[in-house]
Amino acid sequence: MSEFDAIILGIIQGLTEFLPVSSSGHLELGKAILGDTSVPSESLLFTVVVHFATALSTVVVFRKDVADIFKGLFQFKWNEETIFSLKIIISMIPAAIIGVMFSEEMEILFSGNILLVGFMLIITALLLYLADRAKSTGKPVSYRNAFIIGVSQALALLPGISRSGATISTSVLLGNDKNKAARFSFLMVVPLILGKIAKDLLSGELAGSSTDSSILILGFLAAFISGIAACTWMISIVRRSKLTWFAIYCFIVGIIAIGFGYAGY
Repeated sequence: MSEFDAIILGIIQGLTEFLPVSSSGHLELGKAILGDTSVPSESLLFTVVVHFATALSTVVVFRKDVADIFKGLFQFKWNEETIFSLKIIISMIPAAIIGVMFSEEMEILFSGNILLVGFMLIITALLLYLADRAKSTGKPVSYRNAFIIGVSQALALLPGISRSGATISTSVLLGNDKNKAARFSFLMVVPLILGKIAKDLLSGELAGSSTDSSILILGFLAAFISGIAACTWMISIVRRSKLTWFAIYCFIVGIIAIGFGYAGY
């Protein structure tokens, strides 16, 4: 992997982690168009580093909220911070179960299945379109809502389903306030990313990696900076109800992917 590749891949990771267009879906499309050799499969460490960068960018943007979550976890009294922390934990349960119990089955889906990506992108487009037309309310995320949003995050493990798009749309369609929906969506993924990183580190799969440190640094910085920009931008987009443009984009890319899939690519 060249330094230029590291920067480009870092930017893609930073943007697609937060913009509702499905990073996994775009990666699969990229594999199909460019070929597997164009994707740096030799560096799991690089993937871990750029994912950590996007998690850190979320922490920076929502630093006050993250501080409140930790305060809620380590306080021995029932207050607003504790309640919010518990909701975040509840939202993690569905994705954690699927990630642990069906990891091998999920990996099979990430094997150039362009038809699946196309249809899932269209589902993402539909969710974004419906959420853009939902009425804004002041309703907070309830415990029940937290679990349902967690289910949508678990479904977003499918390539083509946008995690941020699915969770924000589900939250808004449940009647939650749009600002609170975006805030909850971005914060609920931080523990999962950090958990996945810890799992990869403890599994020993990263041992013996020979990735150049400059590659890792450039990828980290590109993902971190673009992640902060994308996260901040998405909050503004959700507040102004501009998700329809992303819905149109996902629909068009989905149709193209389905066409390529039926054509045998």
